[in-house]
Order: sequence, then C-alpha cells, then structure tokens
Amino acid sequence: MEMSREGIDLLKECLTELEQEGKLRQERDYMQHGTTSVYEHSIKVAYTSLYAVERMHLRVDRRSLVRGALLHDYFLYDWHENDKSHRLHGFFHAGAALRNAVRDYELNRIERNIIARHMFPLNLIPPHYKEAWIVCMADKFCAGSETMQPLFRRFREIW
Repeated sequence: MEMSREGIDLLKECLTELEQEGKLRQERDYMQHGTTSVYEHSIKVAYTSLYAVERMHLRVDRRSLVRGALLHDYFLYDWHENDKSHRLHGFFHAGAALRNAVRDYELNRIERNIIARHMFPLNLIPPHYKEAWIVCMADKFCAGSETMQPLFRRFREIW
C-alpha cells in the first residue's frame, strides 16, 4: 500500500507534533497485538486510514483523521498485565485513551469522536463522523492482521 507524498508528510508532521506535545512515545513500551507495540499499531491505523481516504477520494478532515488515529489507543498501560482493572480492556480502553488525550492535547470534536468510538460495536455507540468510521474500520483491519500474522508465519514454516 503506497500513499501520496502529501499523505506521508501529513502523517510525519502529526506524529512529530504529538510526540513533542504529549506522551505518545510511551506507547512504544506497551504491546498491542502479537509483536506489535501500541505505537506501531497506532501508526499503522493512521496510515491505513489515510490510504483508504486517498484511494476512495473521500472528502474528510485529513489532519483530524490522522491525529485521531494516532491517539485512538492512547491508554498508556500494559493491558496484558494480570490486573483486574485490565480485565475488560476492550470495553473500557477507548474511555481511558480519550481521558489521557484530552489531558495532554487540544482536541477537536472529530478527534475526540475518533478516540471515543473506535471500538464500535464492542462499545455500543457508533461513530458520528466519517473520519471516525474510517479509523474504526482501519483499526479492525490492522488489529486482525497483527493478531493473525504469527499464525500465518507459523503456517508458512510448516509448509
């Protein structure tokens, strides 16, 4: 999947801003799916979201799309730890991510909605904006591929 130079520049610009303003780099310390860190996952979701927008020629707020995607899992803890508070991570991490993001960044309504609603349908309230729907779908795609990657690798080894 190859994105335009403008898309890559926007992604790099937003990533640099968010790393300088808040604690986005801390996501490198936490694993998300398989061998993928939360940081890598967030970048993949932002890239995939922007790529989809470019391929389908959708009219969206690209900056909000990228920022929301980069912050969608800004919960800043290791959900794999044996801790009762992490037991229902899938249901509650969007709220934790939003609380942390609001604390550390100035967010517009689209960015807030992306973060808050990216776990639909696990969280019952659907996204409100196109950008939030796109990130929600990109997140599912990336999570699925990250989770299945070790299985595919093992399957190739067997054959």
